[in-house]
Amino acid sequence: MKNYNIVIITGLSGSGKSTALGAFEDAGFYCVDNMPVELLPKFLELPIESTTQICGLAFVMDLRDKGFIAKYPPIFEKLKHDGYKYEILFLEADEKILVRRYSQTRRHHPLLTSNNLIEGIQTERDQLTALRKIADKIINTTNYTIHELKSAIKQFAQKHITINEMRIYIISFGFKYGIPSEIDMLMDVRFLPNPFFVPELKAFDGECEPVRNYVMQSEVAQKFLTKFFDMVEFLIPLYKKEGKAYLTIGIGCTGGKHRSVAIARELHTYLSKRTESIELNHRDIELE
Repeated sequence: MKNYNIVIITGLSGSGKSTALGAFEDAGFYCVDNMPVELLPKFLELPIESTTQICGLAFVMDLRDKGFIAKYPPIFEKLKHDGYKYEILFLEADEKILVRRYSQTRRHHPLLTSNNLIEGIQTERDQLTALRKIADKIINTTNYTIHELKSAIKQFAQKHITINEMRIYIISFGFKYGIPSEIDMLMDVRFLPNPFFVPELKAFDGECEPVRNYVMQSEVAQKFLTKFFDMVEFLIPLYKKEGKAYLTIGIGCTGGKHRSVAIARELHTYLSKRTESIELNHRDIELE
């Protein structure tokens, strides 16, 4: 694993390490939370299949591992001696923010020996002082939203890798069968001309050219597509900036066989010219 980018995520409890780990996972890293530092050298000796598409390895290591403070110096030094290249990412936040976050989540601080949370936070900060000094990157998350932290992590990771492009999923469906729960953006196209009421088209679906032509022939459909495509193009960069790894666009009509299928295909064709990270699924095309 010496050829992989290795990032050790550490820092204060409540500073956003889990969020950071999720951002690395979205970026294509293989991630492990609460990795005991003593097991790290053994883990790095494990073989990884050459077909595995990972950009690097990210490990969260902190004071949940009771032997972490005593054991990390010689282990980190040995990894460096053995030719492993790693970076240490240290996360921290102001005391009042950490207290608020613990109050909101009601989780237990790893160094809380009594009911004095502030004392536990201060003790942890003191114990991690030496590790903070050797960190390659320190991020204070006091004023960060989750999305801003994810963005900062992506910038950190981008030094070594090309961040995976946000994957776009387009789903056509019928409202009569329910709205897909996974969609981020919903477009209802039941206002378009319906081939269901045209006897010679009813039996076919929106992937058939005569049905598509019928749906697209109206001036309303053409104006809609122009405005819809413009909206999608406007929103996609904003979703990427938010840190989303996946964007699911649902396009619905009554039965999910004609209009939604035709529009979903048009959107897929349009976006395919701009990205290869796109998939199309006609969920209900066979149900009517």
